[in-house]
Amino acid sequence: MVLCWGPACLASTGRARKTGYHGAAVQNHDPQLADEELVNRALGGDEAAFAALVRRYQRRLTAFLGQMLGDVELAKELTQEAFLRAWTALERFDPHYRFSTWLFRIAHNLGIDQLRRRRLATVSLMRDDREGEELELELSDFRKDPLGHLENSELARSLRSAIDELRPEYRELVLLRHFAALSYQEIADFEGMPLGTVKNKLFRAHSVLRKALAAYLG
Repeated sequence: MVLCWGPACLASTGRARKTGYHGAAVQNHDPQLADEELVNRALGGDEAAFAALVRRYQRRLTAFLGQMLGDVELAKELTQEAFLRAWTALERFDPHYRFSTWLFRIAHNLGIDQLRRRRLATVSLMRDDREGEELELELSDFRKDPLGHLENSELARSLRSAIDELRPEYRELVLLRHFAALSYQEIADFEGMPLGTVKNKLFRAHSVLRKALAAYLG
């Protein structure tokens, strides 16, 4: 998926923001530039800088929302909506926080709104404290589906089912870690909980998933 991005797309949504960008060609940015630098450049009127942020996070947002909602097409729509909201609210972004945390919070809220419309249970968080080990659930190809790179469809269904059956507070952390690909610290910032609590909850979630997928993990 390639998101429509630029003055024409913003204008078509009725959400254009004055940025000082007048359509002049802007060369691609160094992919190693930090999020904070790209945000600063975007605030200065460089729309190509924000486009770089879109390229950096769009697949991760779609994967996160796709697993959260179980609807990849809707996830694509909400991904674009999340970037549009981030763009129009960029001047209110607090640089003391990570851009990724702020962006995924926007996407998360959009996803929760969708779940509420379906009258499904929303996520509630519990707090504990203990660290745990990582479970390898690296999902890197989100172009077709958050689980599209898994060749074994039975394993894909089992994994999706196991995640869906997790307790809500564990399920959200798994989505943030393995679909949004956020670091432990980013998740802690996102959820507003201690780093050790995040690790503890993920340890418990991983233990449940290991048992559910024991036949595949060997």
